[in-house]
This record gives sequence, C-alpha cells and structure tokens, in this order.
Amino acid sequence: MIDARQRKNIKEDLFVEIVQKHHQQSGELTRGIVSKILTNSTRHPHGIKVQLKSGLIGRVKNIIE
Repeated sequence: MIDARQRKNIKEDLFVEIVQKHHQQSGELTRGIVSKILTNSTRHPHGIKVQLKSGLIGRVKNIIE
C-alpha cells in the first residue's frame, strides 16, 4: 500500500480518497481526482492536503490504484 503521508506519492490526476475537515471525527471519505497539492512539506502525519477536481479540499487517506 502506498503511503499517503508522503508528498512524493501524491500526483495530479491520481484517484484518491480524502477526509474533509468537517468529516475528521466521523472519518467519512470522499473519492476524487487530485487537481492540486496544497501541502508544501515532504510529509504530513495526517495525510497530504489536496484539492480535488470537484473543488473539495481534504487530506489524502488512501490512494486508489
């Protein structure tokens, strides 16, 4: 399984599952395609923050292959 906490593993046009800020407690995941990577650091313990093509923003929890 690819580590979604490493920025090098996240690319534009990748199909991922994210958790939005208001869903962090419930853990509800949203699927979509990455349009923009918003995290600048090389890794983040809660996942790399991205914007999906749908406009939603959240942290990547899973990369769907």
